Amino acid sequence: MLSLQRRVIYGRKGPSIVDADQILHLTARQGDLLCPPFFFFDPNHEGNMSQQQGDGMEYAADDNEMAEVEDDMYFRGRMFGDSESESDEDDEYDSLENRITDTTAAEARKGKDIQGIPWDRLSISREKYRQTRLEQYKNYENIPQSGEQSEKECKVTCKGGVYYDFWQNTRSVKSTILHFQLRNLVWSTSKHDVYLVSNYSIIHWSSLTSKRTEILNVSGHVAPCEKHPGSLLEGFTQIQISTLAVRDKLLIAGGFQGELICKYIDRPGVSFCSRTTYDENAITNAVDIYEHPSGAVHFMASNNDCGVRDFDMERFQLSKHFFFSWPVNHTSLSPDGKLLVIVGDNPEGLLVDSQTGKTVMPLCGHMDFSFASAWHPDGRMFATGNQDKTCRVWDVRNLSKSVSVLKGNLGAIRSIRFTSDGQFMAMAEPADFVHVYDAKHGFEKEQEIDFFGEISGVSFSPDTESLFIGVWDRTYGSLLQYNRRRSYMYLDSL
Repeated sequence: MLSLQRRVIYGRKGPSIVDADQILHLTARQGDLLCPPFFFFDPNHEGNMSQQQGDGMEYAADDNEMAEVEDDMYFRGRMFGDSESESDEDDEYDSLENRITDTTAAEARKGKDIQGIPWDRLSISREKYRQTRLEQYKNYENIPQSGEQSEKECKVTCKGGVYYDFWQNTRSVKSTILHFQLRNLVWSTSKHDVYLVSNYSIIHWSSLTSKRTEILNVSGHVAPCEKHPGSLLEGFTQIQISTLAVRDKLLIAGGFQGELICKYIDRPGVSFCSRTTYDENAITNAVDIYEHPSGAVHFMASNNDCGVRDFDMERFQLSKHFFFSWPVNHTSLSPDGKLLVIVGDNPEGLLVDSQTGKTVMPLCGHMDFSFASAWHPDGRMFATGNQDKTCRVWDVRNLSKSVSVLKGNLGAIRSIRFTSDGQFMAMAEPADFVHVYDAKHGFEKEQEIDFFGEISGVSFSPDTESLFIGVWDRTYGSLLQYNRRRSYMYLDSL
């Protein structure tokens, strides 16, 4: 992924890697109301990694900027040269935000937009805006034309499946993204409980009580309150969270400088802090929490320094450290704990032995860099997501080629999740679309969840009953909840 000096961090001036006229976005206006300022990145302006090697880009917001990130993270422009003073624009946005409310399933059934966008009062229809997005959204690619090259292999799926029904959209919590390639910032621990990153805070949201609780704030000094060998007792100051994982009561947050913070949700304070590396290119790209065959809880951290590190949380110690020849963006451990899927800044992924780190088989087929992976609960299938706009499904019994190639609409596949029963797989694009596939029947049919905004993460609840989607947008940022559709027969009730 993009190295530290070239990362996109959002502060007062928006993305530091590009300037205002390098970001394309659309707004539609009628009267005092503006259509949401959704944006996308233009790879023609961002260039490739080698071209940006010497860029002296700002990689962190100023001390006081993050408090204002929600209000200032977007550049606001006009279509067709329409212009207006900034103060008038601010009044319009403030007025609009005050009028937007949460949306329930009952309201959606009566015709209300699930995000509360008042299309009937805008000069552009939802259908027209959707078509414009599909035509003009620019997918970020490290390897040019990778999306076009991968299309010929893509499977034609039947759309129209309905596996999860819209339940509610809440704007009481707004997830944020600090790096446009890292989208694992939403995690569910039950059908009512979800954790997400919002600026410098990690927030718990209960859909049962509609209560928002701050679990951890990293804007100031964070230090462990427990003493463990290898723990960085002096802690950290003002961490920028790049990735998150929550399982049961354990929360792990990774940072842009290789920081790792471990906290048990049912205990006060932080249990463990570590800096994986002091390498300049040290961002923690992903964290995976799992149960070791011994019964101990472990987690695996994928880092931009080309390393994968395994930590034992019973002893709070590093237990394994594997090195690879390219930055590792995501790692997934098989259900039996024997195999690791490794994907990163290389079109080829790797299936490796989890004990030795030795390659079992390369994974050939993707055309660009990968940022997502996940195992099916049966341990025979796994999936990888790539910037070539595809998700490939693999069978460990025959890795000569992927068994399915699933295509996105707009851009890279940044996040993949399977339900715990193996029935469904969700794949998230960078914006606007989450696809839920019927994995049990060969990925032949899908449900396409369609909205507007950047996706900070997706997560199924462990019991499969809920699907949460973080939507990151200045005006319409929110948390979407979908509940699993059940078809009960008369005899089932007996």
